[in-house]
Amino acid sequence: ITEHEIYHKKIKRKIRRSNISNAERLKDYNELSKGDYVVHHVHGIGKFLGIETIEIHGTHRDYLSIQYQDSAKISLPVEQIESLSKYVSADGKEPKINKLNDGRFQKTKQKVTKQVEDIADDLLRLYAERSQLKGFAFSPDDDLQREFDDDFAYVETEDQLRSIMEIKHDMEANKPMDRLLVGDVGFGKTEVAMRAAFKAVKDHKQVAVLVPTTVLAQQHYTNFAERFDNYPVNVDVLSRFRSKREQNETLEKLKQGQVDIIIGTHRLLSKDVEFSDLGLIVIDEEQRFGVKHKEKLKELKTRVDVLTLTATPIPRTLHMSMLGIRDLSVIETPPTNRYPVQTYVLETNPGLVREAIIREMDRGGQIFYVYNRVDTIDQKVAELQELVPEASIGFVHGQMSEIQLENTLMDFIDGVYDVLVATTIIETGVDISNVNTLFIENADHMGLSTLYQLRGRVGRSNRIAYAYLMYRPDKVLTEISEKRLDAIKGFTELGSGFKIAMRDLSIRGAGNILGASQSGFIDSVGFEMYSQLLEEAIAKKQGKSTARRKSNAEINLQIDAYLPNDYINDERQKIDIYKRIRSIEGQEDYQNLQDELIDRFGEYPDQVAYLIEIGLLKYYMDSIFVKLVERKQDRVTVRFEKASLALFLTQDYFEALSKTNLKAQISENKGKMEIIFNVCQKKNYEILEELLKFGQGFAEIKTRQQKN
Repeated sequence: ITEHEIYHKKIKRKIRRSNISNAERLKDYNELSKGDYVVHHVHGIGKFLGIETIEIHGTHRDYLSIQYQDSAKISLPVEQIESLSKYVSADGKEPKINKLNDGRFQKTKQKVTKQVEDIADDLLRLYAERSQLKGFAFSPDDDLQREFDDDFAYVETEDQLRSIMEIKHDMEANKPMDRLLVGDVGFGKTEVAMRAAFKAVKDHKQVAVLVPTTVLAQQHYTNFAERFDNYPVNVDVLSRFRSKREQNETLEKLKQGQVDIIIGTHRLLSKDVEFSDLGLIVIDEEQRFGVKHKEKLKELKTRVDVLTLTATPIPRTLHMSMLGIRDLSVIETPPTNRYPVQTYVLETNPGLVREAIIREMDRGGQIFYVYNRVDTIDQKVAELQELVPEASIGFVHGQMSEIQLENTLMDFIDGVYDVLVATTIIETGVDISNVNTLFIENADHMGLSTLYQLRGRVGRSNRIAYAYLMYRPDKVLTEISEKRLDAIKGFTELGSGFKIAMRDLSIRGAGNILGASQSGFIDSVGFEMYSQLLEEAIAKKQGKSTARRKSNAEINLQIDAYLPNDYINDERQKIDIYKRIRSIEGQEDYQNLQDELIDRFGEYPDQVAYLIEIGLLKYYMDSIFVKLVERKQDRVTVRFEKASLALFLTQDYFEALSKTNLKAQISENKGKMEIIFNVCQKKNYEILEELLKFGQGFAEIKTRQQKN
């Protein structure tokens, strides 16, 4: 007899955690590709045509080409890449391209800024009202809570632990909690909710778990009952799968305080549901409840702690601007021992379908087959039955009665069927870990978010899962369909929901927080800029300074500094590297980038060496308020912004100059400081070397000042 059988303890497997930071995972969620729409903060919406290398006076530089109305084109130096953002609208529709210099975009931007200020006011008022409310302060963790937490059979991810800590901290405060927990499909949000529920029950409070569908209520009930099995906690469910008598019994127990955790659909918001002492509400996917239900929830929210779970990713720009307004916790790290879903895009092929179904059945698993046409779904079931006679096949679609639909799904969960043929109705809220093969017929007809959500139905256990996105053999794919299928194939790694987030999903997330009426304003300037304007408005209203702490130095040294095509050919990788160069913040970043380039692309030519050195120089110059570094023949002029005179003394300029071997003269003209270096007979690498010494010396002076 094993220890496990005696004590019913699950053994925790310790797994080495990966050390990839979340920032690493998210950094390319906003990748630019040729043909994408982009927003320039001055010129507005245009079409990105790609990177081109232009030679001016014998010096090569890379420029981003953007096309506007009437085939007008601008070429933007790559260093100014941060003045561009990818255009994303509320429903993926194509935007109207702006005309260069007609001032319309600036007017639109002003209109949106005014609108955003109103939202900031509403959000801040809401926040102020909430902070005045008094709620129940739960007691700190004790041994029982720690024992419950340790009973979790897996190793928590760092994000999970952080979210749990934030939620417990909120519950222990004496104002009602209203926290949104965002996490990709299957990233362990339920465990976080269970720990919060346990904390509430421990203080003799009741917990209501609100879910959008009856099937999900049943699944949650099974999971909760199993997790709380070894503890004196009564878990119950209010759903249509219970008889009228059972439902009435549950309601009576709830009123008497004999049920600790109740799980159910919006039925829990009905008038006949009375709690003895409700302390916490957990809401799964709030956006799927109707307006009336949301009003009822709003009423409850003022008195009890609320935790809302959602898998709709929220882009981090919005996340930043919402911080301090709505409490957000984000789980971006996949659980250990999860594998990415193996995704294949291919022509429909009956032989392959049969083979994959048999393979899944052989390992005791089940299969989803998505067929999105209700009128011919029974024909499809007959075809599949003929193809794989040994499989038992069920089907569901949205025109069935709710009872039929739920009964079929429950049968599938109980293993009655091997294959479930379904429309996209299974897109959300069905969690069946035994299903690890998915077919999507005519995948080229579906939106990216739908494909992503559907693929999230498989790969929810530690088995490798397979997704086959199929299109008709005789069909020529349109460019858009091809891009979409390529994108879903590319986003195979876990957590890529956050990359797809910048597409239509994120906007849905924004709508949940900001209200649907905002989509028009989001469309007119693009999502990224909308978020930025919101962030600035909130900071302004809170009295926080949004003043730049750095300048944006323009550097023009007439040195060939770019990424040649024979070193890096792929445009997306080029843009990624340029962004990395723009975000160099010191010697360490500079060296890491050098190592990475050699590691990924091999030894680099002089042009690339100069490019990253200029990146480091720009970092130094930005931090000491330099406006311009410009070379004309044998002279390099370094012009400072006015702000530098208020910060530095004359001897500081001389001290920095002493670090370099270049001859220089200093002049102050109309309240502006200027240093002119003599670079006669100096080679390019020597000029850069000396300027870096000067920049580093000056940056050290600034650091010293800040310490003092």
